[in-house]
Amino acid sequence: MPIEQIMLGAAVLLLASVLAGKLSARLGVPALLLFLAVGMLAGSDGPGGLPFDHPQIAESVGVVALTFILFGGGLDTHWPSVRPVLRASLILSTVGVAVTATLVGLCAKFVFGWTLREGILLGAIVSATDAAAVFGILRSKSLGLPASLKSLLEFESGSNDPMAVFLTLGMIAFLGSPAFGPIQFALMFVQQMAIGGALGYGMGKLMAFAVNRLNLEFEGLYPVVTISLVLLTYGLSAVVGGNGFLAVYLAAIIFGNSEFPHKRSLVQFHDGLGWLMQIALFLTLGLQVFPSRLPAVAVEGVVISLFLMFVARPIPVLGLLTGSPLSWRERVLVAWAGLRGGAPIVLATFPLIAGTSKADLIFDVVFFVVLLSSLIQGTSIGWLSVRLGLAPASEVFASQEAVTAMPVRDHA
Repeated sequence: MPIEQIMLGAAVLLLASVLAGKLSARLGVPALLLFLAVGMLAGSDGPGGLPFDHPQIAESVGVVALTFILFGGGLDTHWPSVRPVLRASLILSTVGVAVTATLVGLCAKFVFGWTLREGILLGAIVSATDAAAVFGILRSKSLGLPASLKSLLEFESGSNDPMAVFLTLGMIAFLGSPAFGPIQFALMFVQQMAIGGALGYGMGKLMAFAVNRLNLEFEGLYPVVTISLVLLTYGLSAVVGGNGFLAVYLAAIIFGNSEFPHKRSLVQFHDGLGWLMQIALFLTLGLQVFPSRLPAVAVEGVVISLFLMFVARPIPVLGLLTGSPLSWRERVLVAWAGLRGGAPIVLATFPLIAGTSKADLIFDVVFFVVLLSSLIQGTSIGWLSVRLGLAPASEVFASQEAVTAMPVRDHA
């Protein structure tokens, strides 16, 4: 296809996504659903008829997009607000994710006859809440949650992607190699988290040092520096066997809580870049989906979605937060705020590329889970917050646009 046609098509899709984001406010649904819909309409099964069945491209776009989405979220994270809820957030983003994945695996085994390993692979893919979706709702000005609760949800959503990635890769290795056992699984966990954490901390310090010391003549070059360092952080961590998402998110938090020149403009730049990455992510994933295959997995998709929302997420959350300073109302909201978005669909491309058994079925079920999670949980968090007495109704319902829009952060 000539480059002119590619540029024209990209422009049309981007503009359609922006208009869809605005339309989402009027319809009362999360914008990511409409971004996905634009991609599906433009894809092979839609009126656009654009032939697209490239899991490798979808995975690559997804990894790059999630990297910058996580960096943007971490950059705007206020560490003093996170510190009081750090322990609870880390427990949920590690043990909680593992328990959720196991419960979904058991459901797939006993209800649909999958092997336990295939079921846990599905559970691993859908186990983590999606950072982009959670940031989008919690950082809207209309959802006035308590600061500690908001910080816990944000930090958990950003920090549980690394665990979901590890579990997904680990289960793919389990399914693909008989020699890969529990010892290798444990060593893989230690390696990924240790290297990713160490590199993330070091790169966060390096970012602050570099931006403070470079003294560039043109302010417009500073975003180039930060983009380069973000790519370096993920790439270096992944190449040496660490968890790149953990490294990027941790580096962003350390960098964002440091003092450096042009801080406000850099945060705003990465906010805008995050929007672009989210649109690119959901458009690409929408193109990769074949809507004609979804009815065939409707039963599995609905059962897994409801089990995830009402059993597999609430049980570990309510259990692990027992004894925490959070009230029972706050714990209930945390249990319900397990939105699934682009991250699980990106992870669902991993089995496709690896040729894992049931890879196509897993991808379609995951997409179904994301759709129902966005429709049910994404549109009801504000209502539930009011019913639980955690947010004033006047703030939540005064602006439906702020609740359903993609991330708009308050830099005041």
